[in-house]
Amino acid sequence: MKTVILCGGKGTRLREETEFKPKPLVEIGGNPILWHIMKIYAYYGFNQFVLCLGYKGNMIKDYFLHLHYMLSNFVINTKTGISKLDTSSNDEWEVAFVNTGEDTLTGGRISKIRDYVGGSDSFLATYGDGVSNINISDAVKHHVEKGKLVTLAAVRPSSVFGDIKIKDGIVTDFVEKPLLGSFINGGFFVANIKIFDYIDNCYGGNDFMFESLLAELAEQGELSAYIHEGFWQCMDTYKHVEELNSIWQKGNAPWKIW
Repeated sequence: MKTVILCGGKGTRLREETEFKPKPLVEIGGNPILWHIMKIYAYYGFNQFVLCLGYKGNMIKDYFLHLHYMLSNFVINTKTGISKLDTSSNDEWEVAFVNTGEDTLTGGRISKIRDYVGGSDSFLATYGDGVSNINISDAVKHHVEKGKLVTLAAVRPSSVFGDIKIKDGIVTDFVEKPLLGSFINGGFFVANIKIFDYIDNCYGGNDFMFESLLAELAEQGELSAYIHEGFWQCMDTYKHVEELNSIWQKGNAPWKIW
């Protein structure tokens, strides 16, 4: 089963970083968040990826073309080239790079990779800016059991404020960034291959937001939810970049399941 990762957006809310690089290459602990996402999927045995490229997509291609050397120690002879390569990476990934347009919307990008996700009746999909300790295998199992066109991971976001409990005018408890009660779209999906026929029938080649498609599927009872109560964090702002790096540096990053 292939994993599609949306890597083409401009990340305008993260302009401090994305002015110079695509958002998926913004680093956490010295590696791009895209690498972290792919490590999560590969842990569950899903090591075939389709990257939907757009804004500064050539930088993502360049990263992977040189990844083997960046993760390795090597000796180079300036006349004959590399003479010794010592790599510590055991990753064995197959990655398809698909140029889906610099200004294409998320749904339009998905529609352009139909020819790259064959060989299975379903495919996985996610955004290139979020990490989680979600159990991908369980999400796939849930998708098969429900038999809907698309399954999304439903997560509880953290409040940006602390929560206080008060009794008789006295604060009795303070919880930093508690989880909110409602669920949101966590950005990890499983989709039946038939979704492409649905897209053709509904959009006829026109550009569209993937999130609009999800709303339509929900109205028709074709969207199931896999509830994930564990760690989840997107990387929308520079504050999120700092938070994720801080978590990683402490050595207990919840999404590091590999």
